[in-house]
Amino acid sequence: MLGNLALTYKQLGRHEDALTLNRDVYLGCLKLHGKQHKETLREGNNYAVALLKAKRYAETKSLMRKTMPVARRVLKEDNNDLLLMMRWVYARALYLDAAATLYDYREAVSTLEETARIARRVLGSAHPDTVGIEGSLRDARALAALAAREMPSPPGSAA
Repeated sequence: MLGNLALTYKQLGRHEDALTLNRDVYLGCLKLHGKQHKETLREGNNYAVALLKAKRYAETKSLMRKTMPVARRVLKEDNNDLLLMMRWVYARALYLDAAATLYDYREAVSTLEETARIARRVLGSAHPDTVGIEGSLRDARALAALAAREMPSPPGSAA
C-alpha cells in the first residue's frame, strides 16, 4: 500500500515524499522478512531508484553494494529481471555522480555491458528495459571516454 503511494508521489514529481515512503517500506520489509527475502530485495531496489531520482548517488551506490551480493545468492543470476534492474540502477549511480572517477566510469561501462548482454538474451533486444540499459551504456561510454581524455598523463610518460 505505501509502495503504491510512493509510486504516485514519484509520478507527481514529489521525489522526496516518495523517497521517504520507499525507505520506510524497505526498512519494514527488512525487519519483517530479513535481507534475503525476495520482497525485501525488490523494495531495496525501489528505494535505490528513489535515491537515484533524488540524485543521492553515494547512498544509491552504498545500498546497491550491500543488496546486490545478497540478490546474487538468493535469485537466479542470469534470469532475473530484478537483478538486472539492480545492476542498471547501480551503474547509473556510478556514472551520473558528479564526483565520479575514471574508475567509476569504467566500472559503470563494464557493469552495463554485462547487463545489456544478459538483458538482450533474457528480455530480447526490443524490450524497453534492454533499450534503456543500452542507452545508459552509450552514455557511460561517452563519459568514460571524456574522463579518460581529461585525465592528466602520469609523470614521466610521453604525452
